[in-house]
Amino acid sequence: MGGMVISADGPDRSTSARPVGGTPPPVLRARPPAPGRGAALLAVVLLSAGLAACTSGPPSADGAAEDLAAALQSGDLTAAPLASEGRETAPAEAAEVLGAVGDLPRQVEATVGGVDDSGESPVVPVELVWTVDVDSTPADLTWTTTAELMYDGESWLVPWARTLVHPGGDDGGVLDLSRTPAARGTVLGAGGVEIVTEREVLRIGVDKANTADPAAAALALAEILGFDDPQGYADRVAAAGERAFVEAIVVRRFDHGDLDVEAGLAVPGVLGVEGTLPLAPTAGFARPVLGTVGAATAEIVEESDGAVRAGDVVGLSGLQRRYDDALRGEPGTTVVLRHGDGTTEELFESEPQPGADVTTTLDPELQMVAEGILEPVSSASALVAVRPSTGEVLVAASGPGSAGLSTATLGTYPPGSTFKVATALALLRSGLAPTDALECPATVVADGREFPNYPGFPDDGLGATTLERAIATSCNTALIGVRDRVSAGDLAAAAASLGLGVPVDVGVPVVVGDVPAEQEGTELAAAMIGQGRVTASPLAMATVAASVAASARVSPVLVTDVGGEPPAASEGDRDGGGDDSAGSGEEAAEPAPITEAEAAALRAMMRAVVLEGTGTGLAGVPGEVHAKTGTAEYGETGDTREHAWTIAFRDDLAVAVFVEEGVSGADTAVPLVAQFFASAP
Repeated sequence: MGGMVISADGPDRSTSARPVGGTPPPVLRARPPAPGRGAALLAVVLLSAGLAACTSGPPSADGAAEDLAAALQSGDLTAAPLASEGRETAPAEAAEVLGAVGDLPRQVEATVGGVDDSGESPVVPVELVWTVDVDSTPADLTWTTTAELMYDGESWLVPWARTLVHPGGDDGGVLDLSRTPAARGTVLGAGGVEIVTEREVLRIGVDKANTADPAAAALALAEILGFDDPQGYADRVAAAGERAFVEAIVVRRFDHGDLDVEAGLAVPGVLGVEGTLPLAPTAGFARPVLGTVGAATAEIVEESDGAVRAGDVVGLSGLQRRYDDALRGEPGTTVVLRHGDGTTEELFESEPQPGADVTTTLDPELQMVAEGILEPVSSASALVAVRPSTGEVLVAASGPGSAGLSTATLGTYPPGSTFKVATALALLRSGLAPTDALECPATVVADGREFPNYPGFPDDGLGATTLERAIATSCNTALIGVRDRVSAGDLAAAAASLGLGVPVDVGVPVVVGDVPAEQEGTELAAAMIGQGRVTASPLAMATVAASVAASARVSPVLVTDVGGEPPAASEGDRDGGGDDSAGSGEEAAEPAPITEAEAAALRAMMRAVVLEGTGTGLAGVPGEVHAKTGTAEYGETGDTREHAWTIAFRDDLAVAVFVEEGVSGADTAVPLVAQFFASAP
C-alpha cells in the first residue's frame, strides 16, 4: 500500500497528555500465510481473462497507526496497539521520558508506510510527528519518532520502546522544562503614577536544611505570626522535602505591620528570603478594588487552559484578577533533553514577554487621604470621589470594617435621604417648583403605615414649608405627602437621569443600584425617602452628586487603558454579584437627560442643605459645597440601626461617604466629608 497520513485528533488539545519513546523496535519479519486453495484457485482460473488475482493478506494497518498516535497524544496507553511485552511498563516510562513536557497540549500525527511482507510476518513502518504547544503557541516544538507495526496473524501490534516518545529516550533521556517568569505589568493611576509595581518583600518560612527539629520551628513561627492553625503549617513543613524551604508568610521588606517579624526570624531554622512582588504603596491601598497577587491556586491553574502553571504569580482578586491575562505577560520557556550520561541538549527556548500596563483613574494621594479618614471607623464604610467633568473615579476607598469587601463599589444599601435628590427631580418634572408650598407634619400615614421624620427633627422645620426647604431639612413627611404626584416609574426615571440604576462599564465589577419601577402604597412611600426596595452603592450615589454638578448624567470610569487599548467590556463588570439594573432588570431605555434648569434647581436645594439644613457641618469648608445627608434604618423592629450617608460636591469633585452603623448622616458622615474636602486640592 502507498504512504498515508493519519492525524490523531484524540482528546481536546488542552488536555494534558503523556506520550512515549525508546530504542528502535526490532524489525520483525515473517513469511506470509500460504495462499488459499480450492474455491480460491477456481476463482483465479475463472477470472484470468484480464482480472487481477486476489490473495489473502493482513488487513490495513491504518487503524492501528491511528490508535497508536491517539494514545500517544492523550497519554492513555490502554488503547494503544502495544505488544504484550512492555505493555505494563509503558505508561510509567512514557511519563518519565516526557517529564514536565507531558503537561503541555500536543498533537501526534502518524504517516503509514507500505506493507513489507518479505519476511516471516508483514510489517509496516510508521512515522510519528509530535507537535507540542509551548507557551500556548502551536508548533513551537516538533520532533519525529518511528515505529514498526507487525502483524501477528490477528492484529497489528508495535513493540514498546522509549523511543516511541522521543528519539533521545533510548539512553535513559528525559525531557525537562523550565519557565522564566515575565515582568508583570504595572497598575497606573491618574497622571501615569505607578500604583502597583515591583516592591521589595521578605518571604519568611522554615528552612528544613538548617534545623534538626523543623516541626518545633514551624509551630513556634506559626504561633509568633498568629496563625489560626499552627499545626496545619507544621504539617505542611513535615510533608515537604527534607531540604525544602516552606514559606509561611510574605511581608513587605520594610513594613511588617503588627507582625513581630524579628521574633520569627530569631527562631532556629527560620529563614527570611528577600524578593519582590507587585504591590501597592501600602498594604491596604485600594486593596478591595485593585486585588492581590500571589501564587496561582489549583482552581486558577485548572481554569487557565494551560496558560498558568503551579507556582506562577497571578492576580488572585480584584482588578489584578480581572486583567491578569494582560498584566501577567508570557513567561519564557526552555525545553531540554537530559541524556542518561548527564549531558543536556537544548530543544527550545523562548524569551519572556513582559505584561501590559493597566491604567486607572485613581488618584494615589486622594486615595490615601480617604483611607486615613476611614481608618478609625469600626463598621463597614466607604468614601468614593468622582470627577463630574469626566466621570473618572479618583477614590474608591473601603474602611477596615469592610473586612476586605469593596463596600465602595459593591456595597448594596438603601441610600436613605440622599435619594431625595432623585425624588426632588421627579417632583420638579411633575410641575412642582422649588418654592412651591408643602406641609411637613410630624408624621404621615400611607396605606395604614405611619411614617415619622427622623429622630430629633427640628420643631421649626414642621408645618408650612417648600420643596427646597423640605430637602434642606430632610423632611420625610413632606415628600411622602406629595407621593400622588409621581409614580414609582417616575422615581426610577429620575434616578436614571442621575446615573442611579444605569448599567455602566467601569472596568471592574460594580453595583449601580436599583429603583424598582413597579411600586405603590407603602412601598412607594418608602421609596420617596430612599428606603424600602431602593438600593445603591456608594459609587452609585457619588455618581448622582456628580451628575447634578455636571448638569448631565455622569458615567463613572475606573480603568481607561489596558496595554494601549480600551478595556474590553465584560458583563461581570456590571453586576459584581448585585443587582445593577433599574426596575425589573430588563433592558432599560436610555434615561432622559437632565436639563440645565433641573440641575440648577437641584444645586440650589443641595446648597440649602449646607447653609440651613442637615449639612451645616460643611458650611465652614472652603469653597462652595453642595450636599445631601441621609440616614437609612435597617434591622428588625425594636432593634433598628442606622446607615449614615452624605453625598456632596465642590467644584469638579463629587463625593459619597457611607458608614454602615452610624448615628445619622449629619452626625457621622458629614464630618468625614468635611475632612476629605479639607485635605483635597
